[in-house]
Amino acid sequence: MTETRKTGPVAGAEEITWDLSDLYDSIASPAIERDIEKCRALADKIASRYSDRVAELGPEELASAVAEIEEMYETAGKLSAYAYLNFATAVNSPEAGAFLQKIREVASELGRKVVFFELEWASLPDRQARELLSSSALDRYRHYLEAARRYRPYLLSRKEEELLAELGPVRRSSWNGLFEKVLAHEKFGPDQKTQEEILAELYSPDRERRKAAAAAMTKGLEDNIHVLTHTFNTVLADKMIEDRLRSYPSWISSMNLANELDDQTVDALTGAVSSRFATVARYYELKKRMLGVDELLDYDRYAPLPFMPEKTVSWQQCKEIVLRAYRKFSPLMADTAEHFFTENWIDAAVKPGKTSGAFAHPVTPSVHPYVLVNYTGNLRDVETVAHELGHGVHQVLAASRGYLNSDTPLTLAETASVFGEMLVFQDLMSGIDSPSARLGLAASKVESVFATVFRQIAMNRFEHAIHTWRREKGELSSEQFGELWLDTQRAMFGNSVTLTSDYGVWWSYISHFIHAPGYVYAYAFGELLVLSLYNMYTTAPEERKEEFVRRYIDLLSAGGSDTPYRLLEPFGIDLHDASFWRQGLDMIDRMVDQVEELAVTVL
Repeated sequence: MTETRKTGPVAGAEEITWDLSDLYDSIASPAIERDIEKCRALADKIASRYSDRVAELGPEELASAVAEIEEMYETAGKLSAYAYLNFATAVNSPEAGAFLQKIREVASELGRKVVFFELEWASLPDRQARELLSSSALDRYRHYLEAARRYRPYLLSRKEEELLAELGPVRRSSWNGLFEKVLAHEKFGPDQKTQEEILAELYSPDRERRKAAAAAMTKGLEDNIHVLTHTFNTVLADKMIEDRLRSYPSWISSMNLANELDDQTVDALTGAVSSRFATVARYYELKKRMLGVDELLDYDRYAPLPFMPEKTVSWQQCKEIVLRAYRKFSPLMADTAEHFFTENWIDAAVKPGKTSGAFAHPVTPSVHPYVLVNYTGNLRDVETVAHELGHGVHQVLAASRGYLNSDTPLTLAETASVFGEMLVFQDLMSGIDSPSARLGLAASKVESVFATVFRQIAMNRFEHAIHTWRREKGELSSEQFGELWLDTQRAMFGNSVTLTSDYGVWWSYISHFIHAPGYVYAYAFGELLVLSLYNMYTTAPEERKEEFVRRYIDLLSAGGSDTPYRLLEPFGIDLHDASFWRQGLDMIDRMVDQVEELAVTVL
């Protein structure tokens, strides 16, 4: 490891870009038009053969209908994945943006043509549906069909559903595109840094550097706040209108249904985490002492502790760290993850016009996932790579379930990613003897867990506030967004961190709020679930560890072929039991205990 934190040749990720040719050679590829026409032909065939006839289908013909729909979705999914992945590294390209919009319009057209199927299937009487689903002919698609019926109370008429599908490309997805373009175009500070680069500065040991980075981030957001505020208000209104049309009882109901969770489970989760915000304040009071300051400001939250030398982890070292940790747990996971490195399924370079953050896109089961990160070479980035590769491994293992059953609800989608992070953390800790270095790494992990659990629930509370405000009072001003943001963040930090007025504008860069309203609690769900699973693994007798790994791989391989409740039964987990969430929170408390104990030794 070197002593510099610069992005580029030192980190060794500047040439790590993905190869999308497993999808298409370019946006001008003739194969794209062929696949578009194939999808249109399939959609027309499905509509002509099954429209107004779903109630008449027997099990075998129903299975054939779903298989044809799956084939269409598989091909359309390949087109959509390529369009988005191409756009993600060329956000400022008019050609990439136009191509993405074109494919979204094709997807809307296809959705309009086949929307009848789920409407007619959901309208079948329960008894008839149960009889059909009892047939072995529908084994492969049973969960997909069962899950489709959960939306039955909230579906509209066929004409209305077709209209919503037709309008899809100019609704939320279009505003999402504007949001990404605005933030990708913006350059922050006198050095004209990207958003990823300026946020990385918040992890600098130099307080003045962190302060300057925070000021630059604030200035960049304020310069665009009129557009960002309008975008947020439009997305809030779009969701409000659709929720009202569908008669959803609350703003979060559609997300809970998508996650195949009942409201009781989500309320238990958010309530349990909110009730333990004192853990956050406890840790940051300790961090003040470890940093030797009287007051922590918002830009100090991620300051590294002064107990470890500042080093850059090269891309090659990152690869070795992640694969070593994965292999100790499961050779299958490591071998699967290694393909992402050797087959150019990762885009890691930080470059202008690339979307911020990180993600793993499942693409389609017939191809393979792709991973995007913005790698600057710190340990936090190593954890991010471990996280996204966990997603990728999960998606590869679940591919055998087919397009309709491989994709997991968002809550279980975090299972492998967060578990991967934990594997890497524990492996790194096991190789460190220095108490001060162990303290630095343990504290960093605690802060990562806080970001995944407590911060996400605080953001969930912010979402609840802004959706409720929009529905009851109308549009929000930038200042009103900021006040609700600061209120919900202060509830988490208490008096341990001083949130400046500048921080009141930082709600405006968080993409989850508009890309997937209500999504963020899935992170807390996934982290607490993984903490419990990891505890089961580490406390199991040696002779039982292999059995745990087998069950864990089975869980990943199951994809979204059943509900979270049933998929977790082999582990003895009851998601309705509030004590389950407390177990994970107790583990976080023990992690803070460990930091406190190490601090006594080091300070």
